[in-house]
Amino acid sequence: MLLLRCHLKRALPQKVSCRFCAVMGKLQSKFKHSTYKYSRPDGFIEEKIQTKAFQEYSPAHVDTVSVVAALNSDLCVSGGKDKTAVAYNWRTGNVVKRFKGHEREITKIACIYKSSQFFSASRDKMVMMWDLQSSSQPRQQFSGHTMVVTGLTVSPDSSHLCTGSRDNTLLLWDVGTGQCAERASVSRNLVTHLCWVPREHYILQTSEDKTIRLWDSRGLQVAHTFPTQQHIQTYCEVSEDGHKCVSCSSGFEGEGCEATLWDLRQTRSRICEYRGHFQTVASCIFLPRALAAMPAIATSSHDCKVKIWNQDTGACLFTLSLDGSGPLTSLAVADSISLLCYRTSPDYH
Repeated sequence: MLLLRCHLKRALPQKVSCRFCAVMGKLQSKFKHSTYKYSRPDGFIEEKIQTKAFQEYSPAHVDTVSVVAALNSDLCVSGGKDKTAVAYNWRTGNVVKRFKGHEREITKIACIYKSSQFFSASRDKMVMMWDLQSSSQPRQQFSGHTMVVTGLTVSPDSSHLCTGSRDNTLLLWDVGTGQCAERASVSRNLVTHLCWVPREHYILQTSEDKTIRLWDSRGLQVAHTFPTQQHIQTYCEVSEDGHKCVSCSSGFEGEGCEATLWDLRQTRSRICEYRGHFQTVASCIFLPRALAAMPAIATSSHDCKVKIWNQDTGACLFTLSLDGSGPLTSLAVADSISLLCYRTSPDYH
């Protein structure tokens, strides 16, 4: 796991200064530390570094890691090919608890933030609910998909869970009973990610059919379909105010490889694109305003880079290059100045 501390602030009018550092696992080789800056035509400064670790953490998993999510400001939960979900204190570098129950790789984690509960989805077609304050056995199990579960999100009031799969279906679950309340199927809709809109009944979904859909959880019907993109849509996230969403795409050698900002309100139109990665963009998140002096978005990619973008202009404010680390697959906001990042390379956790 990488812990990325980021400080974005305006140094002068239309100039941005950035500071980024990384915390990595014991097995990671040291990177040469170098920093350079240059001014962009749009008046912004872009700073890129390769960084070395300032703290070493022991590996949390024995195999490659697929996903990380924040449980609270101190703890994160990760999952991967070792079939185990791990609650990890990223401040101390200590494993808090391990949860075993899945028979195959864990693909998604969804946390009830600032609680002790979270959900995991797996290639074994199952979703499980866990509680940090109870036993290591699942508190609830959700069985209904016929293929790998690739989408997982919990409602704002934590009463319902929505799951998606490569079986082209979305299922809506009652968390309390574990029963499926609604089922919807769309041909060729191979789900890649799900995200519940804060304080709303809507669920955002990306798919391998290059489509982004907005679902109404009341009856689980498609409320809106965004314009079809040129590449597979790999991930999506909704802003805290529920007004905007960002999606990202697959790609190769700079073709595709972009993130896109959308308006979730009346127009539901494309607002901005973020281009600069050279391979598939695997994750995209909104940064909290405490982390940046301007609206900002972070992306991670298979090109071993994390990029910070000005949300409004599309300017790349900062790039962290971790050459040789393998694809950077998952991002999560840890606290007001920190991001968590996982990569798939089996030698790094």
